[in-house]
Amino acid sequence: MSRFDPRGKANRALLAGVSEYDHTAPDPQGVAGQLPAVRHNRTTLEDALHRGGVFGAGEVRTLASPAPDDFTGALRRACREARGLLLLYFAGHAVTSTSGNELHLQMRTARVLTSHGLPGSVSFSQVLGELAESNAEQVVVILDCCYAGNAAGIWHRFDDPKRKKHKILLLMSVQPNRCILGGDADVATPFTRELTGALDAGGEVWLSGLYAAVKERMAAAKYRAEDDDPQRPQALAPPWDPEADVLLAAGPAAPPPPPAGDPWLPRLRALLTRGAGEIGGREVGTGEAGGPGVRAGETGGREAGAPNAGARKTGTPGTGAGEPGARKTGAGEAGARKTGVGEADVPSAGARQADAPNTGAGKAGGRKADAPGTGARRAGSRKARVRKPATRSGRIVPAVLLALLVTGVGGYGILALTGESALCGPSLELRVLTDPDLEPVIRAAADAYVTSDANTTGDGCRRSGVTVNSAGAVAVVTALGERTDAWQQPREDDNPQRDVGPQPDVWIPAARADVDRVTSAAAREDRVFARLEPQDGPLVYSPVVLAVPKAPGAGLDPTGRSLAELLDDLEQADATTELHRSDPESTDSALLATMALYGDRPGARGAADARAAEQRLARTARPEPSAARLLCTLPGDHAVDGRSTALVPEFLLKTGLGCHPATRVPRVAAYPDDVPGLEPAFVRVRWEDGDRDAEARDDAVDRFRTWLTGTGGRAVLGEHGFRSATGERGLLDAASAPEGLAESVRPARRADPSTMDRALERYGNAHGPGRVLFLLDSSGSMAGRWDGSSGGPGILKQTLPGLGGEDEYGVWAVHGTGDRTHSALLPFGTHERSAAERALDKAEVRDAEADPSGALRDALEFMRERGTDERPQLIVYLTDGEDDGRLTGKALEDVVDRARAAGAPVAMVSLSSSGCDQGRPAPRVAEAGRGRCLDVGDDLVPALHDEVARTGMGEE
Repeated sequence: MSRFDPRGKANRALLAGVSEYDHTAPDPQGVAGQLPAVRHNRTTLEDALHRGGVFGAGEVRTLASPAPDDFTGALRRACREARGLLLLYFAGHAVTSTSGNELHLQMRTARVLTSHGLPGSVSFSQVLGELAESNAEQVVVILDCCYAGNAAGIWHRFDDPKRKKHKILLLMSVQPNRCILGGDADVATPFTRELTGALDAGGEVWLSGLYAAVKERMAAAKYRAEDDDPQRPQALAPPWDPEADVLLAAGPAAPPPPPAGDPWLPRLRALLTRGAGEIGGREVGTGEAGGPGVRAGETGGREAGAPNAGARKTGTPGTGAGEPGARKTGAGEAGARKTGVGEADVPSAGARQADAPNTGAGKAGGRKADAPGTGARRAGSRKARVRKPATRSGRIVPAVLLALLVTGVGGYGILALTGESALCGPSLELRVLTDPDLEPVIRAAADAYVTSDANTTGDGCRRSGVTVNSAGAVAVVTALGERTDAWQQPREDDNPQRDVGPQPDVWIPAARADVDRVTSAAAREDRVFARLEPQDGPLVYSPVVLAVPKAPGAGLDPTGRSLAELLDDLEQADATTELHRSDPESTDSALLATMALYGDRPGARGAADARAAEQRLARTARPEPSAARLLCTLPGDHAVDGRSTALVPEFLLKTGLGCHPATRVPRVAAYPDDVPGLEPAFVRVRWEDGDRDAEARDDAVDRFRTWLTGTGGRAVLGEHGFRSATGERGLLDAASAPEGLAESVRPARRADPSTMDRALERYGNAHGPGRVLFLLDSSGSMAGRWDGSSGGPGILKQTLPGLGGEDEYGVWAVHGTGDRTHSALLPFGTHERSAAERALDKAEVRDAEADPSGALRDALEFMRERGTDERPQLIVYLTDGEDDGRLTGKALEDVVDRARAAGAPVAMVSLSSSGCDQGRPAPRVAEAGRGRCLDVGDDLVPALHDEVARTGMGEE
């Protein structure tokens, strides 16, 4: 390998930082916890790479808490586009395989399943495979995660017959088989903090020097891994010599430190003299003449702390002249008086008017920038301009350099004054929060905006960055309406920064009604620390549709019918049709579909029973957090994909999902006329005591909004399948519309806030604590099927883990053929699991026959009397089928009619191998009650456990 300088080539940097996870402890399948420090990793490393000069505009892409398919899709794109250097950075949770031979990078959806793998993770071997086949000349992988050092062994074992892996170099945050600490929410993690510090050292930074510098800095700081082991970074590369290295940064050289004992004043005089001699008669500043000048505009815009660092009422102290007690600098509002700097906006430290005496930094003074809405400011929001030629340079240089020295950026300023190219300081960062369904689209729009002319200064510098995050719609509405105090001042038991994300400057909900829901909730609070300013009218429109496989959808009338009517038509055409929907608590599209599923209308309670409506949905362990994730999971089983209809936003049928390659069943859209569509709104969020950089932040927000609603933004939104928000709701990019989408649509009635809240309440009830009534056939014929784990009581005991402490359940022993057809074995109510097991252990076979029809009638009536609150219910009847002769004719029809009307599913469980055969009574009863029929030909115990767990809350 030769010494590699990638400047001037097509380079790419992909920075993936997973700070938010969908599944965390105490969920037994969750990762250890959230990683708020990783948010700072993304932004600080991105800024450092931009300052380094190796990566140009648009060549650095960040991924905020991606799902696996988002990560692999972005990785493949970077591998295609890179022709010079490809840098891949990952920060987040990671685990190793049991043998230690594989490293799994855990993305946002990661879970840990005992003996069932690691869904939501991407193996490092898979990453190496993509990188080895990339078009890049050189690849550098930087890992900041637990067990990062294990990646070296995987590199060595990687099967590479084409010998391509040798272009891949590794820099790892910790030695093998060590887990690192997650850091705190205020700063980046230790490794990335020292990494960015070394990249910012100035001059050419080669990988070999970067590794040595980070290693030295971490040793000096004495960072510790878990178990109090020292944390030592690792590297894997060919021996580093002058001919084997990779250039990662080439920023301006930092000024050398003064020799020991060398007073600073003589050195300052030497710099002033040199600056005066080199500038001569040239103008200072960019000015109207366009000459090189001091980059005063964006030197303080990068994030400098935790998202709430400056949100406290006392503010965050400024730097330099901005600190209390600082004296006037002479570079004040009037310009540098009579110095030739004209309107005078040389960079200086921002003085907070409420906290410090006048420093002379004036209105243009730079201000420290923390996270959005926290009261942070940027340093110097305007450039130095020239009123006339600087003929008295002896006056100009001292004034300018003194101002630069006050800000602590003198080294960069001197380079600019002495003729080096103008520098782009780190830009102000906007935080955008949106719905999970909209996140990929808004991120694509933000990426396009950041590199657009609208976000670029005359010097080619970026005005602002945009970080896009998403969180569950219900969590966001609750946080903005009821938890803004905790958002600014997080507590251990109430921390929206951890649960939702950083305080947003801009919120883009999928429905305008969400703004009204927040406003209504906030009106009930004593004090609210965030104020919403919604823009008039929605940005775009996308209907929520039934995405139907093309074959069954061919005969379906796609418009002018309600959701219930469309579903009835589909079920009549194919009884195996499955209906899928994502989580209504996570996305607005799923909630809007749920409103129609329940029959909710403004001013009405809703015609459908929520429990019955939920029974129309396919059984899943847990709903997917977004419609895109839902559509990505269906092709995992081609047979399921072919019979599955999904309630999703229409734009996903055009965009393409970017998930794992699979052959998907083609789908067409059916447009129910009672499901409100998505109408994303642009909402400015202002935080109390967050006005110290209000002018700069308002300007950045206004620029982004103007671009998003203009030609550039509409082009991106049109490419992703959105429609006009007015008129006939035509597609913004109709030319590329796929087959199966309507040219125009008539929008359904706009979402109503109170109806959304009511649907959420009903959904919560339908998925809240459940009620289960077990009927255990205790007749004499059960004697040979009673004992052990495969006997009647043993089978029921194995279902109990699906029930939690808030669930109500009971067990009836079914015996007798007269007026009394059962006796209570376990009273109906809440129970400790051990008490329920003891009751089942005491169960006995009775010397009697059983009357299943009488017991089922009693059970259906019992549950009907308790089912007025839409909580989930289930009746389980376990029998050997020997008494089915009493469940025929009129007795069977009576039970079937009652089961159809009861709203409580009936699971019929037969210990006979033919109990669920066609013509037997059990499948008829189960079908009428929308339950399941299970016999020993099925995997009976796990299947019954799943039925019970779907009704109950489960054990913690």
